[in-house]
Amino acid sequence: MKRLENKVALITGGTGGIGRVTAETFLKEGAKVVLVDLFREALDEAVADLAQYGDVAGFQADVSQESDVQNYVNKAVEQFGTIDVFFNNAGIEGKVAPLVDQKLEDFDKVMNVNVRGVFLGLKYVLPVMIKQQSGSVINMSSVAGLSGSPGVSPYITSKHAVVGLTKAAAVEAAAANIRVNSVHPSPVNTRMMRSLEQGLNVDEATLSKSIPLGRYGESNDIANLVLFLASDESTFISGSQYRVDGGMAAL
Repeated sequence: MKRLENKVALITGGTGGIGRVTAETFLKEGAKVVLVDLFREALDEAVADLAQYGDVAGFQADVSQESDVQNYVNKAVEQFGTIDVFFNNAGIEGKVAPLVDQKLEDFDKVMNVNVRGVFLGLKYVLPVMIKQQSGSVINMSSVAGLSGSPGVSPYITSKHAVVGLTKAAAVEAAAANIRVNSVHPSPVNTRMMRSLEQGLNVDEATLSKSIPLGRYGESNDIANLVLFLASDESTFISGSQYRVDGGMAAL
């Protein structure tokens, strides 16, 4: 039996590298998938491409807007009846600059998507899972949510906040048999890393030297961990932080 047979999965940031690959992975494992993204054209393209693997729907939303979040949760339930898995994945990197040069509006933009968006997703998805007394939530953080580095203070702040939200939600939702965990990738071969490389004025070869396995992660490396946490193979795991970092934690 496929690992997500008869389950419904909701993925925010669904058209990005990790979101889209995770959606394909979920579909191949038997899930019905709802993609949420800000960009309509990219969303339509992703849904059309992924339909070959199974039942998939897409809804446009700004994850930082409460009404949009309520709407995508309601539409997911209307479309497929429930939500068994929530990959709370949408995020942005923000601008690269020293902390003292970061503008308040840039800080707020990162926090609105990466923290408020995660909070609102939890706020409106958890009641669906509580009603059915089961579910798995995977919040997207980063190795930047477990340590510090220069030039991206708003991003680092936001990803540390995701850890706190994960722990709080895990404790609150445990009585309803809901698991909540966070994943913490190293640099991954996606658009976000291209943007960060440009802002930091470094290349992949240079940054890869800080990773013991000597390479960036790929989207499927993250998707495989998210699949494990989404599946019934992880039914006694909650409130945990999972690094997918090529050995960076060992340094």
